[in-house]
Order: sequence, then C-alpha cells, then structure tokens
Amino acid sequence: MESPELRIFQMVAREGSITKAAVRLGYVQSNVTARIRQLESELGTVLFLRHNRGMTLSASGKALLAYADKIIGLLDEAAMALHSSSEPSGSLMIGSTQTAAAVRLPALLSTYYAQYPGVLLSLTTGHTQDLMEKVLQFELDGAFIGEESNHPELQSFPVFNEELVIVTSPSVKDMEKAAAKPILVYSKGCSYRVILEKWLFSSGVSHPVIMEFGTLEAIIGGVSAGLGITLMPRIVAQKQIAEGSLAAHPLPSSFNHRKTEFIARKDSYRSGALRAFIEALPRIE
Repeated sequence: MESPELRIFQMVAREGSITKAAVRLGYVQSNVTARIRQLESELGTVLFLRHNRGMTLSASGKALLAYADKIIGLLDEAAMALHSSSEPSGSLMIGSTQTAAAVRLPALLSTYYAQYPGVLLSLTTGHTQDLMEKVLQFELDGAFIGEESNHPELQSFPVFNEELVIVTSPSVKDMEKAAAKPILVYSKGCSYRVILEKWLFSSGVSHPVIMEFGTLEAIIGGVSAGLGITLMPRIVAQKQIAEGSLAAHPLPSSFNHRKTEFIARKDSYRSGALRAFIEALPRIE
C-alpha cells in the first residue's frame, strides 16, 4: 500500500464517485477504478459499497480513511517542512463559521494578504463540529469556531468576544412571544443552535419548531420576514438592527456571551504562513 493509492482512495471517498475523483486527480477513470480494486485486493476487504447513486464507504473503508487522512496529512506536512522558507508563502487553508466569516474575517484576511501576498489563502465555511474534524484530519490548517475548544489534540486561541442575542422581526416585542416562534438555524453541529435550544428549554419550550437553512443570508431574510427567530452574535445583525429590519433581544447572562476561537493542531508542523497568521490574530483573555 503506497501513498499514491491512499491519495486516490481518499479522493474517491470524499467525492463518492470514481468519475468525480478522476477529474479532480487528472487521471483517466479506468486507472482510478483499477487502483481501487488493487487496493481492495491487497487488503482483502471491500472498501466501497457500489450503488446507483455512486459509492459509499464500507466499515473497512471508513477505518482506512481515518488512517489515510493522517498519513497523507503527515506526508504533506513533511514536504512543507523541508521546503519552507523564512518568508510566508504557499497555501493556507482556513475554515470558519459563517457568522465569523461574514463580519470578523474580511478585514483580518485583507490585512494579512496585503502583508504576505505570496500566501494562497482559501476560506471554507461550516459548522463548528465539522470544522474541528477537518482540522484534526489535516484538511484545514486552522479554523475559527463558535465555542471554546478543549480537545487534547488542538491548540486554541481566543480571538473575539461575542455578545449573543435573540434576533426577531421588529413585530416581536418580548421574549415570551419570541420563544413561541419557530427557530431558524443551521443543521446540527452549529454551536449557536445548541445555545438557542438550551435557552428555549430553560424557558419551558422543549420541542420548538425547527427550520434548517444553509446560509446566514437565508436565516436573516427569514427572520426579517417574520418566519421565526434565531440566535447570533449581535455584530452579525447590527446593520439590520440599526436599520429597523430586525430586532435584538438580550439573553440571560448564562447564555449571552461566547468566544470565537481559532484552532490548529498541536502536534503538526506549522508553516511560515500559518505561524504568521496566528501572530496576526487579535487576542483576548
């Protein structure tokens, strides 16, 4: 089992399709198929379950993917360490929650890129739990998450204090009416959704109507139209609040503050680009 086979396997696992993986890798489809079959033969197990919609990992495939992510991550890390230079350069893959990406990162990323134009920045948005997993699996160099991290393999840097508020349409005048509304949230894995559900439970609402949306803009638009309520950092909606299209309601002290943290792996080599990025971060206690 060699690293090229592992990379092919990893790409097929991520894409769920031989065809899509071949395009991403720049290989012909038959070559990818042959390499996967060769790997399955070598290991003596089925790695993928084939079906009409593509391919999904078998139990053995899931176990191998966890090792493949670590092995490939370490190989890429070793190459980076051997070719690093004093001036930050190369790729820097950053993840972020949508709320932080919308209001906290534009200025930070702009300042960083102006100072280090040789760095190829990329930004991926997602939920806190997904972002933590991608950092752990070497898919991201670091990420901004919406909660405090205590994972033993991650180092965290608190960067922003967030005041959390219940956001509603202007027609909702009090918290009792707000608690009776449907909640507009991301899918599970969002730290702000967890806080909102805990607040509702403390207010006597154990089974709220939940409407899941994929983007921050869709949530804000739905709340503004009176579809329901949400919870987010005040800074995210401050423009709409000032304009009168949204209203903000304060939360009890046990719910109304959270830190945005930047996380990176403790045990991995940090490129010059990542070290410079961490040094540029604002710091809070």
